[in-house]
Amino acid sequence: MMKRLLIALLAFSSCLSAWAQFRVEVSGVGLTQVPLAVISFRGEDAAPNKVAAILLSDLERSGQFRGVDTAGVQLDETARPEFSIWRQKSADALVSGSVSRLVDGRFDVRMRLWDVVRGQDLGGQSFAVPAGDLRLVAHRLADFVYEKLTGDRGIFSTRIAYVTKAGKTYNLWVADADGESAQSALNSPEPIISPAWAPNGSQLAYVSFESRKPVIFVHDVASGKRKLVANFRGSNSAPAWSPDGKVLAATLTRDGGSQLYLMEATGGEPKRLAQSSSIDTEPTFTADGKTIYFVSDRGGTPQIYRMPSSGGSAERVTFSGTYNISPALSQDGKWMAYISRVNGAFKLHVMDLAGGGSTPITDTVADESPSFAPNGRMIIYATQQQGREALMTSTLDGKVKARLAGQNGDIREPDWGPFQK
Repeated sequence: MMKRLLIALLAFSSCLSAWAQFRVEVSGVGLTQVPLAVISFRGEDAAPNKVAAILLSDLERSGQFRGVDTAGVQLDETARPEFSIWRQKSADALVSGSVSRLVDGRFDVRMRLWDVVRGQDLGGQSFAVPAGDLRLVAHRLADFVYEKLTGDRGIFSTRIAYVTKAGKTYNLWVADADGESAQSALNSPEPIISPAWAPNGSQLAYVSFESRKPVIFVHDVASGKRKLVANFRGSNSAPAWSPDGKVLAATLTRDGGSQLYLMEATGGEPKRLAQSSSIDTEPTFTADGKTIYFVSDRGGTPQIYRMPSSGGSAERVTFSGTYNISPALSQDGKWMAYISRVNGAFKLHVMDLAGGGSTPITDTVADESPSFAPNGRMIIYATQQQGREALMTSTLDGKVKARLAGQNGDIREPDWGPFQK
């Protein structure tokens, strides 16, 4: 039963077309959002990217900030704000800055963050970068603001991977966390599925059908070089990295039936984790590497289980509903995102792993492939809206979502990369 459904989902995803560029549409209101004034940076009109707008969009997408009107205000990082004015506007914090072109053609970007309530300078940052790095600088500035005001590390300068199909060509894309600046890592006339970021953020494991069957590659993103690491008899699928990046868990049918194996990330002879007649698939490691969560039909229907990463007996995790798949774990070990079929609809759920309580956080009906941001505060997933495929991000409570939408087709299979070194 589960195998037929997974094959059906794969066939469905393979007929979709691609969006390589995105726009961000934020919807919903969080319960506790910091009112933040982000003033247009002095001189940024002469730059190819509006740094202040990108910075504010990042922060609003996190669900923890809302923008305060700054129309007509001119202020850069060298000027101390008139705090009483901004208190009247109900701003708690203020960002100002400048962008200027250097004689060598690079852009000098400077920013300062102010605590309006206390009237304090919270520090600033500056970068001198080529024009092509202005978006990355804006994301790094957003990371700085986010961490200063929340205490959590920002994720805006991280990357995502996803898969598209345009005509008869499949593409594996790497993009900024907001979906922009997409670069093709691989294109193929055969399907590409299940991209998974390595912990070092420089490699992707994925499944390719270019050999007319599913095999697993490890791909170096910067150089484009890749290595075939699993091409055993039958199917090789669902790769997942161990936290140290040395081991891959995968689902193989080399011995008959879909079973979980561990293998060196560079390839080699795999080790079977369990002796079972069931279908076991979609493994994912906990942050400490000691436990693997996975999907199995050993109880009669697809449910999520966990077992020691060294192998051993499995413990069932999901009990509500008859179809629960695609587990994703937050780095702090507190949350599990997964897809549950509810009255025929596939919905993203978030489970509190300590208490066991689970909550649906979407109103869509075809959600799939959840993946946590590396700080555990947001989730990216694929879904359908108005008959079109799209990527979405959501806060863990589902109150603030952002659609990463394009203009030329559909996108699938997202995976959120780790923090950049």
